[in-house]
Amino acid sequence: MPTAAKDYFEAQKGKKVYFLGAGVSHRQLIEMFAQAGARVTLCDRRTEDEFQPGYIPRLQQLGVSLQLGAGYLDGLRRADTVFRSPGIDYTKDEIQSAVEAGVKVTSEMETFFDLCPCRTVGVTGSDGKTTTTTLIAKMLERGGFKVHLGGNIGDPLLPRIFDVSPEDLAVVELSSFQLISMKRSPNLAVVTNLTPNHLDHHRDLAEYYGAKKNILLHQRPEDTAVLFDQQTVLSEMEPCVRGRLLMFGDSPVEEGAFFDEKYLYLSRGGSANPVMSLEDIKLIGRHNRFNAAAALAAASCLVDSGCAKQVLSEFTGVEHRIEPCGEINGARFYNDSIATSPTRTMAGLRAFDQRVILIAGGYDKNLSYQPMGELMAQRVKLLVSMGPTGPKIEKALREAPGFDPALTGIVRAEGMEQAVEKAAAAAQPGDVVLMSPASASFDSYANFEQRGLHFKSIVAAAMEAKK
Repeated sequence: MPTAAKDYFEAQKGKKVYFLGAGVSHRQLIEMFAQAGARVTLCDRRTEDEFQPGYIPRLQQLGVSLQLGAGYLDGLRRADTVFRSPGIDYTKDEIQSAVEAGVKVTSEMETFFDLCPCRTVGVTGSDGKTTTTTLIAKMLERGGFKVHLGGNIGDPLLPRIFDVSPEDLAVVELSSFQLISMKRSPNLAVVTNLTPNHLDHHRDLAEYYGAKKNILLHQRPEDTAVLFDQQTVLSEMEPCVRGRLLMFGDSPVEEGAFFDEKYLYLSRGGSANPVMSLEDIKLIGRHNRFNAAAALAAASCLVDSGCAKQVLSEFTGVEHRIEPCGEINGARFYNDSIATSPTRTMAGLRAFDQRVILIAGGYDKNLSYQPMGELMAQRVKLLVSMGPTGPKIEKALREAPGFDPALTGIVRAEGMEQAVEKAAAAAQPGDVVLMSPASASFDSYANFEQRGLHFKSIVAAAMEAKK
């Protein structure tokens, strides 16, 4: 049993611990803290009747106090510790007031880093985090390590802290919402890329990039950073590197990993050795070659490159990321619901060597669609727009240089069912239909996973109807 974790939970007896939000990780932690003797309060914007039946009585049995509804953030200054859900803005006045009053404002991930007895690997970036994190975890597992996968992916790690041994590895995906208040950095930190994102949540781009920098700012000289060999990442992140620096990209690097038109290479001391042919990488798309290079550079710090080669030759991808989900009338349908920003959708469009039928649109994160418009003019056969951002995406396409209505059609759909229906009606055998929204899901869905599952269920139903 990790000594630091044992001492920490023993010290919670009698402490006033507030949890902001009753998400998956907090539900487990609330019980752990209550059983440790803490005076726990759940603060949630939902009212009692909006919770699952039986949950509130369970909390009452544990002696948990409730602060629900509109004033759920009131009185945080009375707490000893506040656990913030990543979805609750760290810069909110009520939270900052508690910080100024000396309250420890933390999170499940921050506390895990404080207590974790093993080495940590962290991955952040605007795109590619989940795929890169998953690849690294699988490569390290192939090398014989027991890996604890968590953060913005997998199960919460703090509730499992007593299962973590010093010889294990923790591999975590970290969002800007988690990083913004982090006071520790992983031993091995990977930044996949940096593009404008989440400007509906962060005050400006500087705050967003500043949050990302926390993955490096608290590293030590013996730690390692893996950065994308691209100007935005280098200019923002390289000054923050405290230890060893590895790079990855699509041109040779002195230390790290890269690919050319044929091979994926591992480079050490300027000597580059081919690890595998690009044809043997199962993941679709050029953007996934960058993810593969990032994972190779990181994992090779801990295991032989042969482990990376084995994983890359087998792994076909993470759900909701250019995920094949069937054929209708000979047209292939792909679920790319993870594409909640224009850059993600642009990567999806580049993954295919033909014009595609694109289903796009959703919740507005205040991002520009102008660069995506130019690419759509080159790579989209038909745009099926939906949701609040649909008109903005249509406008970006119509105003793009090279837009030709004879080559790229535009239709509007009211909801996912109609979008799939219109895409299927327009598709010919051999066509690709890509649901890649370039927008968040919150106009119609709780999250991008729910949106992707809905899309897949509609496609599956349409396929069944064709039998």
